Amino acid sequence: MRIDKFLKNARIIKRRTIAKEACEQGRVIVNGKTAKPGTELSIGDEIEIIFGTNPMKIRVEKLLEHVMKDDSKEMYSIINDNVKRD
Repeated sequence: MRIDKFLKNARIIKRRTIAKEACEQGRVIVNGKTAKPGTELSIGDEIEIIFGTNPMKIRVEKLLEHVMKDDSKEMYSIINDNVKRD
C-alpha cells in the first residue's frame, strides 16, 4: 500500500492530497528514509511524521484497503508521540 493512502486510511492525515503534499515536502520518513507519496509500505515499517515541530513515530500493524472509523486505529501503533495536547 502506498504511504499516502495508508496515512489517509489510518486517519492520521485527513485527506490523501494532504498526505501526498507532506511526503513531497519531506515531512514523512519511512524506515529512516524520506518517503515519496508512492513509497510502498509493509507490515512492521516505522513511519515518522513531522507535524510542525512535533514528530510522531508509528509502526505499521495492518494494511487495510477499506477501513471503518473504529478499525483505523488497529492499522498502526504509536512508538513515540511528542504531539502536545491540552
